[in-house]
Amino acid sequence: MKAIGRGLCLLALVLLANASRAEVTASVDRDRIALGDTLRLTITATENEEISSTDLRPLLADFEILQRSTSSSTNITNGRRTHTKQILLDITPRRQGTLKVPPMRVGQATTNMLLIAVGPAPDKASGDETVIFEAEVDRDTVYVQGQLILTLRLQQAINLDNRGISELQLDNAFVRQLEQQSFQRSIDGRPWLVHEVRYAIFPEQSGSLEIPAQTFSARESKPRRSFFDLNSGGRQLRRSTEHLSIEVLPRPASFPAGTWLPARSISIEENWSTPPEQLRAGESATRTITIKGEGLQGAQLPPVLFPAAEGLKYYPDQPVIGDSEVSSGLLGSRQDSAALVSTREGNWTIPEIRIPWWDTEKRELRYAVLPQRVIAVAAADPAVILSPPPLTVPDAATQTIALTPARDGSSDILVWQLVAAMSIAAWLLTLYLLWRSRRGAGAEKSVLEENPSEQHAFKQLLAACASGSGVHARESIVCWAAALHPDRGIVSLGQVEALFDDASLSTELKSLDTSLYSGSQGTWDGAALAETVRRLRRVQRQSDRGKGVKLELYPA
Repeated sequence: MKAIGRGLCLLALVLLANASRAEVTASVDRDRIALGDTLRLTITATENEEISSTDLRPLLADFEILQRSTSSSTNITNGRRTHTKQILLDITPRRQGTLKVPPMRVGQATTNMLLIAVGPAPDKASGDETVIFEAEVDRDTVYVQGQLILTLRLQQAINLDNRGISELQLDNAFVRQLEQQSFQRSIDGRPWLVHEVRYAIFPEQSGSLEIPAQTFSARESKPRRSFFDLNSGGRQLRRSTEHLSIEVLPRPASFPAGTWLPARSISIEENWSTPPEQLRAGESATRTITIKGEGLQGAQLPPVLFPAAEGLKYYPDQPVIGDSEVSSGLLGSRQDSAALVSTREGNWTIPEIRIPWWDTEKRELRYAVLPQRVIAVAAADPAVILSPPPLTVPDAATQTIALTPARDGSSDILVWQLVAAMSIAAWLLTLYLLWRSRRGAGAEKSVLEENPSEQHAFKQLLAACASGSGVHARESIVCWAAALHPDRGIVSLGQVEALFDDASLSTELKSLDTSLYSGSQGTWDGAALAETVRRLRRVQRQSDRGKGVKLELYPA
């Protein structure tokens, strides 16, 4: 038996070791490039994998390795130490087409396969052109509230200083700047440095979206002739893109009632803190439902409702809404959690969740579905049922103490009265201090911590209006007003209404409250409120319009 036990332990250790070595991944900074561009390929390994033994020969079939470097880091989280090693490869494609970054062996593990779309080489620059600035979009038509990717691309064959791009301003669209990218490009054997600034744009009205020409400015960099040469800067350069016009399609009439979701993909999944098949009456388990939308903001995703049934109760938590960046743009996410408690044993059916969404690639209606499930709740565990404490007979000493009257009862009462008076005074003082802090910086801090900037808060408000989420819009407009005027301590809709003193805003806020508290939340249309706050914001920011704000490019 001991030998069998040792063998099982050894097998478990081997399996654990192999599992730890299995964490090897490959990733690229872009999945669409042109022939002659460079691409950054990163191979990441954790635990004890010897990354230097990676076999890179399969990669050489379609790519040429230009540069190789390594890095390592150690992270300690909750007492767990994780060591990460990386190989950083600058590669360039050998041909056009859809190329594969094949799986590569790292020790006992293998990396994942990647697909790279390689287009034709860029056109040769005309004449002696050394700086090219252009704009392009990923599609000619976009659905209202759908995602459009705008790329501003700077190509330079000379060194430049003081580079800057004009700020993109669109009145009828939500704009989110994405991460900048820099890489090298070869055109007819001549090296170019390329910078790309990308924006995710979400039009808020159907019709035509006009993207004005964007301007790039810089100064040609020249070496100094001497230490005292202070005017060695070259000529000033200025380039502008072409004006772009995009057709914005309306919401299709065939789309069902509810939240309009134009996306590349929508997924929905659930997680349980405790397996639902192990539940007993009186116990709780947290059910978390996560919705992810590619090409959407997190604020556009609809809330998940937890319908209570007889014998089954839900206690919802605050939702967690976020955005992350992927190669195609934004990936919005929303998490709704609720503690589920069954008051008695039995079989309970949790209904399915069916979310309609519009596939912007195939232009058709689709559904994200979380199937219904039946959970069997067992009877409560008798061992944990609380019973009344047993009746005990006090001993003689206890009887003597309990039956002996206090020698000075009036003094004890006086002491307790004194303690009570001091407690009330302290309580009143605490209330006063809280009131003072709410009037001062406390209210401002509580709002601004969640909305660190007016621009972010305003974008969240527009997203809530676009998605038709009245609850989120009510919270967002308070946060936006508080960020716009942090010295006012705004925490309620009444304060927002008094701040702007605008008849249209008052009407829209009353309409919002009516929809929230009349049982018809699903019928609220946020378009009018969005237009009103955009107008008020333009009035507030009118004095700043004349300032030539520039977007600084990352250094090369």
